[in-house]
Amino acid sequence: MMPTDVQSFIDTHQIKYVLAQFVDIHGVAKTKSVPVHTLMDVVEKGAGFAGFAVWGMGMQPHGPDFMARGDLSTLSAVPWQPGYARLACDGYVNKAPHPFCSRVLLKQQLKRLEKKKWTLNTGLEPEFSLFRKTQDGKLVPVDESDVLDKPCYDYKGLSRSREFLEQLVESLQAVDFDVYQIDHEDANGQFEINYTYSDALTSADRFTFVRMAAGEIANKLGMVCSFMPKPDASRTGNGMHFHLSISDEHGRNLFNDDSDPRGMGLSKMAYHFIAGLLHHAPALCAFAAPTVNSYKRLVVGRSLSGSTWAPAYICYGDNNRSAMVRIPYGRLEFRLPDSGCNPYLVHAALIAAGMDGIERELDPGEPHNINLYELDRQQCKEKGIEILPQNLDEAINALEANSMFSEVLGEAFVKEFINIKRMEWIEYSRHVSDWELKQYAEFF
Repeated sequence: MMPTDVQSFIDTHQIKYVLAQFVDIHGVAKTKSVPVHTLMDVVEKGAGFAGFAVWGMGMQPHGPDFMARGDLSTLSAVPWQPGYARLACDGYVNKAPHPFCSRVLLKQQLKRLEKKKWTLNTGLEPEFSLFRKTQDGKLVPVDESDVLDKPCYDYKGLSRSREFLEQLVESLQAVDFDVYQIDHEDANGQFEINYTYSDALTSADRFTFVRMAAGEIANKLGMVCSFMPKPDASRTGNGMHFHLSISDEHGRNLFNDDSDPRGMGLSKMAYHFIAGLLHHAPALCAFAAPTVNSYKRLVVGRSLSGSTWAPAYICYGDNNRSAMVRIPYGRLEFRLPDSGCNPYLVHAALIAAGMDGIERELDPGEPHNINLYELDRQQCKEKGIEILPQNLDEAINALEANSMFSEVLGEAFVKEFINIKRMEWIEYSRHVSDWELKQYAEFF
């Protein structure tokens, strides 16, 4: 949006306040509400924040302010909050882009592609769960009748949550999301929304907006919209698959090659990119599945409905939904991330891993077009298929041992990420759960 168009936008939408918005290291939206007459100050100088008060900014209480500078191209109305606009911001400290701001990190990785006149296009598929709170504070599916063992695509489950879904879709459509599908997913009270792909930065900005919209609309309706990776131990988790392709300056898909002898429509460049993802998968897992709870989604096993639909196996395959990378033809679907990830960090890490594969011309090996869920660990080993980390500690150890991410994303940032995630793992490991009390309190 050009500055000359700003006043027209403000008048048309009757904007009174602007949410200067960025994300912390976890991808959680942070904002300041600023009166609309100060909008250009936010764009030119930034809105000031105490960086030490935000997770993962690498700052101390005695340090300078973290300044969130607005990107005018992201200025949009907030349909569920009349009179407000949202402005995605980059972090600056001492008038320089802050290397701990994940949007800044993504833009740095995108510059590597821009030098080659390449654009990373991504289509994200966020999944989420709808709950209500009982009088004792427990979360239960918002629709009490949504109890099928195989609820995927169920009409009744979709219809009975339509008030929330319609308000969410209409809010997104009002700010130019091209929403084309909404469905009930494979867990009770679980849904997925699909909208047209875009360039990587826009995709990350949009997913942040989706979480903001879903959370507030649900709250108004007396619901809780959760992007928690695995809210129910016996049901499928909330994944967020990334569809990936790289285009040139003419818009041509460089991942597509119809002469691919394997019949998957992939170019040599695409195979090298896949190889980078596979090679760095254990460390990449720390960014794509960044919570303790994430690894209860990435299990080797089955859910109550018959399948977890989550990848535990480091391999790729032709339309194979049990593999970490699925090939829909001419593009990639990276199935590892969950809905609790930081979309800026995942995009940045994807570029880092994929470009390493391209630059070193790594080979991904042959695809595996079988149901990997039917294999045991020994059978996987015989086929040369490694298993993804099965808990956050394993993933963080893999990231710490992977020098490429520190070199490309910044040693200080990766160290900060590892330190925060180690704290999370230690807190979880020391927590005494209800299961432990039931199991051991009177056992001995």
